[in-house]
Amino acid sequence: MKRFKEKTVIVTGAGSGIGRATAIRFAREGANVVLVGRTTQTLEETASEFPHDRTWIHTDNYLIVACDVSIQTQVKEMIKLVIDKFDKIDILVNNAGKAVQGKITELSAEEWKSAIDINLNGTFYVCQTAMPYLIASKGNIINVSSLSGMGGDWNMAAYNAAKAGVSNLTRTLALDHGADGVRINAVNPSVTKTGMSSSIQEDTVKTDKFIERCPMGRFATPEDVAAAITFLASDEAAMITGVNLPVDGGVSASSGQPRF
Repeated sequence: MKRFKEKTVIVTGAGSGIGRATAIRFAREGANVVLVGRTTQTLEETASEFPHDRTWIHTDNYLIVACDVSIQTQVKEMIKLVIDKFDKIDILVNNAGKAVQGKITELSAEEWKSAIDINLNGTFYVCQTAMPYLIASKGNIINVSSLSGMGGDWNMAAYNAAKAGVSNLTRTLALDHGADGVRINAVNPSVTKTGMSSSIQEDTVKTDKFIERCPMGRFATPEDVAAAITFLASDEAAMITGVNLPVDGGVSASSGQPRF
């Protein structure tokens, strides 16, 4: 099913993990995909996994842009390149992010700023720059927040603050731009099998504690999150906006009490 045929989709952080799985999913469903990230090589590796059924896809329907979303001038240039090639933006997926661990007494000012710049400011810059084109296309945005944007975690002060900002920015943008015909939602994954969560996956004690808390008994995969993103981006979600959708196997359903 080609739900996104002739749609232009931007995916930031497309070089690995959730971003890579999302870009591939959109390509398989017919979209023109713009892969955005800091490293051209990893973006090319993502593009190499795109399908090549020439009945619907051809070599000119994707674009690779090296861009640091925390730098506003680079974001503006990236959006210009997208418009120059495709003339429009239909869907924006803000996935670029960075995990920063530590209590507030342990974090340096540089670590705090880095978490805010990449996770929150980057999302703001891309949304702000792309919004006029999304209004023109009656498009939509999916921000990749986190379950950490919906509650607190131990030793994650900067990351939690940044992702909470993304979650509430999502709600506010949905209120401000619903009348423009633009839908804005977020997905909020818990621990997902990506490089960002390797410290948890490689620690059997942390893994066992998470599995005990998760009703479905496993980590999410990038493909699990990509499926939720493409649903929210599709016409099937035409009446859904302002939502922060947990993709967490039921972790957020718990009151926090231990299993008795």
